[in-house]
Amino acid sequence: MSAGTASSPLRHVLGHLLTPLLMCIGMGLAYLGAFHSPQAHDLRVDIVGSGPSAQVLAQTLQDKGAGALDVRTVPDRASAVHALEQQQVYGAYIPGARPELLVASASSDTSATAVEKVFTKVAAAQDAPLKVTDVTDLAKGDPTGQGIFFLLVALSIGSYASVAVIGGAGAVLPLRIRALLALGMSFLVSGIGAVFAGPMFHLVDHGLGGVWAMSWLYSAGILLIGVGLHTFLKRWTTLGVMVLFVMLNFTSSGGIFRPELQPGFFGALHAFWNGAGFVEGTRSHVYFAGHGLGGHVLVLTLWLLAGIALVGIAALAEARARRGAVAAAGAAQGAAAVSGGAEGRGEVREGAGEDEEVEEELEEAVAV
Repeated sequence: MSAGTASSPLRHVLGHLLTPLLMCIGMGLAYLGAFHSPQAHDLRVDIVGSGPSAQVLAQTLQDKGAGALDVRTVPDRASAVHALEQQQVYGAYIPGARPELLVASASSDTSATAVEKVFTKVAAAQDAPLKVTDVTDLAKGDPTGQGIFFLLVALSIGSYASVAVIGGAGAVLPLRIRALLALGMSFLVSGIGAVFAGPMFHLVDHGLGGVWAMSWLYSAGILLIGVGLHTFLKRWTTLGVMVLFVMLNFTSSGGIFRPELQPGFFGALHAFWNGAGFVEGTRSHVYFAGHGLGGHVLVLTLWLLAGIALVGIAALAEARARRGAVAAAGAAQGAAAVSGGAEGRGEVREGAGEDEEVEEELEEAVAV
């Protein structure tokens, strides 16, 4: 075997090894950038009370926080609980001889912990033990409230791995068949997610039907976007969907740290990325009486519509490429027939069956 022949497979392998290297770099930048050093900024908290002492405490915390906290006062405990149940704040401190901190850990366990650390110090300065009260009741199978994030991970892996299979093994299939396969897989993946969330791990105690519906919207959006992208990205599709639905998605979902504990870039993505739509929508549906649910469902729906639009664009691109390939093949056959004379014409007639095979190969090449 010559050196040139031996180097060709090696170059092929080295070219494909670029993908895992880019994945490694991307995952490191995304995860470490989002999670390595959580710092509070504009973390909304309330001080319960309307007198001068409450105002002074609120202003002192605001000043000492240097941007870490966004402190306001509310007149009474009921107002504080209402704000927590509307996910407007992440903690409410009731000063006094027996200070109490109200939190809603279902909104974010890490945010509740960050708030508790702040007000534990405040209470200690008054030589008083701090009582912490959680105004939400987490599901028995999800005591930290982070099970929803790991459900997101399972749904995401099932969805983008299906994209790789449909795009690779199913590349010769018409796009409409690939799109139908994607929709079918979205029902299966979301059904598995509902089993995980309900009867298997009890991540939710009620509202399982709504959790399944949001799981389907989320999964279908990923699958259709991935199938549409494959027409244009080819072998780079796996990297593309990992960037969209792992690197940028998990880190901005709010499942581990909410935007108030992350750099601004990931906080900005949290406002419209599909993973955040699923996590926050599920929290709203299960723990906060549907407050803000419409906006989160809208985010998931818009991602699904983007997937449908992308599949439509891919269908137009593939149809145009097929027409061009068939026209080029017809022109080549015509030129061969003219130059070959009678012998060429006989071969064309005898090779009618072979023409079909050539056309199939062209279609396969276009699809791949």
